[in-house]
Amino acid sequence: MIYCIADIHGRLGPFEDALALVDFTGDNKLVLLGDYIHGGSENIEVLDKIMMLERTYGSDKVIVLAGNHEDMAIDGRWPIRASRFTSFEDEIEDDEIDDKYIDWMSDLRRIYVEGNTIFVHAGIDEDAGEFWEWETDDYTLTEKYPAQLGYFDCGEPERDIKIVAGHVGTAEISGDPSFHDIYYDGQSHYYIDSTVLDSGYLNVLAFDPDQDKFFTVTENGKYPVFPYNDEN
Repeated sequence: MIYCIADIHGRLGPFEDALALVDFTGDNKLVLLGDYIHGGSENIEVLDKIMMLERTYGSDKVIVLAGNHEDMAIDGRWPIRASRFTSFEDEIEDDEIDDKYIDWMSDLRRIYVEGNTIFVHAGIDEDAGEFWEWETDDYTLTEKYPAQLGYFDCGEPERDIKIVAGHVGTAEISGDPSFHDIYYDGQSHYYIDSTVLDSGYLNVLAFDPDQDKFFTVTENGKYPVFPYNDEN
């Protein structure tokens, strides 16, 4: 089983609640889809937690991808410790400590592929079809906007590729400000950004490669993910 969490945005409590739903036993993996900072005030605590998970389970079992907020910290556009309410001019960096996190973020992968499923923060260049792996640039992987919906034609009819991403809140994608759960468009896309600062929780998506099925994981159990328009 591959578990996915995205867009933690400095909220340690919801992150720990989501992690409690992840089964790290056996061959199971956790893929984190980026944007670990900027939002709540616990940016360093979230990064420390992720780094601890990497050390504990290894980077092949805990797969950490970069998001656009990591990019903003790396290139100096937004300090690591900033929250959504922090002025860009505020002097809140501690360069000696923060360099450790910048170095770590600079080495993060931007995409992970297992079988026919692509895990990424924002998206890929779907117009490139079968050449998406070569034509998708780093900006698209972490900052693609708006969210793309519909069938991704990869040029190989036998491959039903799915794309799992965060970056854009599912409330925005659905057009329903009260909807923060996993959004499946019924074709190729699963979006899982719950807009944690508004919803107070993080979605946990589980993918079973053997069954080629996706599930939403809650404290009450694991349930199949159905297309948004079928459920709402």
